Amino acid sequence: MSARLDSSSRALNAYVVLMRAAATLTNRLHGHLAKDGLTMAQFGVLEALQHLGPLQPNVLAEKLLCTPGNLTTVLDNLETRELVQRARESVDRRCVTVRLTDTGERLIRRVFPRHARGVVDAFAALTGTEQDNLRRLCRKLGLANAAAAKSAAGGTQERSVHS
Repeated sequence: MSARLDSSSRALNAYVVLMRAAATLTNRLHGHLAKDGLTMAQFGVLEALQHLGPLQPNVLAEKLLCTPGNLTTVLDNLETRELVQRARESVDRRCVTVRLTDTGERLIRRVFPRHARGVVDAFAALTGTEQDNLRRLCRKLGLANAAAAKSAAGGTQERSVHS
């Protein structure tokens, strides 16, 4: 019984520490986005499109680990600002592809380097080896829980992408 309690306490403590660290990093690293009128989700879309090129909304939602409904709202807002464009494919009109506009490309090229510098600065609290260990442990935790969620859903849940 004592070993189980220790295991539960250890897991709960690790969870609380992980969530607090994530919230602290999120607040520190994403605060600058408001200066450019961007939410974290909007930044994620612009960054994904810059690094991966044009994508279909379902692929983009999977990459960003968000629901298609939430992504639609994010894309609507980005499209209103003329930062992205959704276009139907000529071969298969059912398919839509999301692309950065020139304005969106200019914005993400300006914002991303500042974001990347912030990430590097924030992670300077850890050595390179510690950063590698953290990445490996977070990936392991994410993949194990994605598999557990998929199994619990009867294999119907989409797989999340962790890299």
